[in-house]
Amino acid sequence: MAMNLSLRDDQTAALKQRAEQEGISTHALVLRAVDDYLARMAQRAVVGETAKEQAARWSALMERLK
Repeated sequence: MAMNLSLRDDQTAALKQRAEQEGISTHALVLRAVDDYLARMAQRAVVGETAKEQAARWSALMERLK
């Protein structure tokens, strides 16, 4: 999918600087950032679901410990 992305001037400058420091294109850097974000959100969803499952599993014990 192709898309256009509008950045502020300061964001563009920072993106170019970081890409140069890492020796990659700004395109590659943006793709990496998107991949990192998606991985973090997927992990957060797994942790949240696990927390809900464990809270339900141990709810009786937690009530007794109050």
